[in-house]
Amino acid sequence: MSFDLIFFGGTGDLTWRKLMPALFQAFRHGKLPPGGRILAVARDERSDDEYRAFIKERFVEVDSAKRPSDEEFARFAALLHYRRMDLSKPEHYAGLKAWIDDRRADTVVLYLATAPYLFPVICEQLGAAGLNGPNVRVVLEKPLGHDLESAQQINRVVRSVFAESQAFRIDHYLGKPSVQNLMALRFGNALFEPLWRRESIANIQITLAEELGVGTRGDFYDQTGALRDMVQNHALQLLTMIAMEPPSTSDADAIRDEKLKVLKSLRPFSAEMVARDVVRGQYRAGTIGGKPVPGYLEEQKVPPGSTTETFVALRTEVQNWRWAGVPFYLRTGKRLAERRAQIVVNFRPVPHPIFPGSARANKLVINLQPEDGLELHLLATKGSGQGEMLAPVKLDLDFDKAFPTERVGAYERLLLDAIAGRLNLFVRSDEQEQAWRWVEPILDAWAHDPNGPRPYAAGTWGPPASSAMVARDGCTWDEEE
Repeated sequence: MSFDLIFFGGTGDLTWRKLMPALFQAFRHGKLPPGGRILAVARDERSDDEYRAFIKERFVEVDSAKRPSDEEFARFAALLHYRRMDLSKPEHYAGLKAWIDDRRADTVVLYLATAPYLFPVICEQLGAAGLNGPNVRVVLEKPLGHDLESAQQINRVVRSVFAESQAFRIDHYLGKPSVQNLMALRFGNALFEPLWRRESIANIQITLAEELGVGTRGDFYDQTGALRDMVQNHALQLLTMIAMEPPSTSDADAIRDEKLKVLKSLRPFSAEMVARDVVRGQYRAGTIGGKPVPGYLEEQKVPPGSTTETFVALRTEVQNWRWAGVPFYLRTGKRLAERRAQIVVNFRPVPHPIFPGSARANKLVINLQPEDGLELHLLATKGSGQGEMLAPVKLDLDFDKAFPTERVGAYERLLLDAIAGRLNLFVRSDEQEQAWRWVEPILDAWAHDPNGPRPYAAGTWGPPASSAMVARDGCTWDEEE
């Protein structure tokens, strides 16, 4: 299958830091369909060879195990092309169409790796130029809008040019192998599904923690914040996959229909509930890995006195028969104690303990990063002859050891799916808008809150109020047990 893959924003950080290395890995693994061309478009004046040299220089920053040899890069670089474009000029889109029509590939993928405010302009120009035929797909990178109104406006323009089946709204967390195993865990095995309900589960925790700060992206991050950057998309997508009902088939819309039902079942926030069940924080100077790091307000390009949150923890519930009364705790932040992405399913304790120490409940830990695997925490006797005292034990499945061949990365998987037209791991417009609809009351409450985010020291797990929030339910975060 021949394809043309065009990156708008072809010299931007996302393209050279994430997308090009992912494409190279697909090429190295022999998964990239033959007969492909990869075109980067941007405002700069460059030749194809100059762009290839630009990408080669930046591949030095890629993990050494994934870095290409000169010979490998030369073969990959033969696929790369560059075209100067002013995204506001119709004649430049006409030139792009002529380049594409020159050989009429089976599939054309237009990847918008630009700022979201450019999405409507680009899509309107693509439609006017006739670059929206049935073999064309458009990939929209997050964040898709700044709030519900801007997201709806982007979606209206996209739908006026492309059919919904042509629009691939990307959330790279959905491409992680461990996230794919959520579906396999729930719907490919009979073990857990009978327990996957309020009668057996006490609470579910989703943590997306980073050690890094905002780095040189302070100006971008300050306009976004942790709620928009991580909760509205990544965290809610994980929640839907944990809480959804079994879909009737593995078809993309069957899966996305069930995810949408979860989003519509999330308990809506009032201003009073935001004050009680949502904690926002902002990191101050602290220590990471034994080294001092600055606070958020001392980072490059962050405005003085900014009240942008770098941490969010919240409590919610899914109001349906399966999950009624089960708290879902979501937490994300920068400059936290360690890099960790995981889902913890805490089961209820046995109804009548007969062994000393058996009040401790079982839990299932789904590790997403940096480890990739499952941990099942059980209780067992020590076998020491000292009576029937129970002790915690852990069954640990490391997917990297279980599947020793190199696994496909998130962006590699999603790029290959976009080329192949597989929509399962992409977000539908009604899902995305419902997620914005749910977080908007939080944004509105914060806009009228003079107190701003709570401070926390870099290298900790966020403001103490986060622990107090879950403690009201008699719970603790996983690392506090």
